[in-house]
Amino acid sequence: MSYRRTIKIVCGFAGGSAVLVVAAAAAEYQGCFGHTRAARWSLFNVLQAAQPAVNRTVESTGNAWDFNWDKRDPSALLTNGKKKEVVSEDPSSEQDNGKPKATRNILLIRHSQYNLSGNGDHERILTPLGREQAEFTGQRLAALGLKYDIMVHSTMARATETANIISKYLPGVELVSCDLLREGAPIQPVPPVTHWKPDAVQYHEDGARIEAAFRRYIHRADPKQKEDSYEIIVCHANVIRYFVCRALQFPPEGWLRIGLNNGSITWLTVRPSGRVALRTLGDSGFMPPDKLTRT
Repeated sequence: MSYRRTIKIVCGFAGGSAVLVVAAAAAEYQGCFGHTRAARWSLFNVLQAAQPAVNRTVESTGNAWDFNWDKRDPSALLTNGKKKEVVSEDPSSEQDNGKPKATRNILLIRHSQYNLSGNGDHERILTPLGREQAEFTGQRLAALGLKYDIMVHSTMARATETANIISKYLPGVELVSCDLLREGAPIQPVPPVTHWKPDAVQYHEDGARIEAAFRRYIHRADPKQKEDSYEIIVCHANVIRYFVCRALQFPPEGWLRIGLNNGSITWLTVRPSGRVALRTLGDSGFMPPDKLTRT
């Protein structure tokens, strides 16, 4: 087999990412006298190294998807040690067997830029730019043309003000506040950072509250829900980042590795089966570049 033919075969098996690796071994191959054993093993090793890693089974890695992560999987519901059976008078009912049929779409909005030097939460209101960012976010949500069911917001001043501005563009959408969504320290980040070190008690208190917020708002639809829903939650970067990690069953300690712009949109979809998809993360492309901030 000719040298060029061999290279083509190697690239064909290993894919385009192996081209540079093969090229690096080419000089050694061409420098050999004839098709020696060393040359053949050199190319074999290159081919082997360029192959994708062997896919380990879910059982061997322990990374199986937990379909009952929200404790709402109908097949896992038990009553007195037995599977709960839902009896429907109408055999054709969409609620048959208590299985969810609808998809929940949860749009997580980070508050807009606010006054960092404010003395207490009541003074940490939106800056003029922050109010402008909220206007852009409201316009974007309206332009999506979705039938929003509700908008829940943190009770902190910057989130409340952001929600109020957005609501101008979504007439008729119910506006509700919730203390559970307030900013905080959800869990100690990994790797740690030097510029932000809350006390252990803050993680202990905030973590429980933010986890409670996750369990309250991020879950599959109730079996009684007949149509897909679109819900807006206006809150804070730490809360949103933690929600994303938990919903995707990623290590929650990695929440601080995610960055979110002010007024950005993060979109989670929760299927009736319990599968979760991240449709957008921190989308802020609807704002002009000079309006983007992350404070």
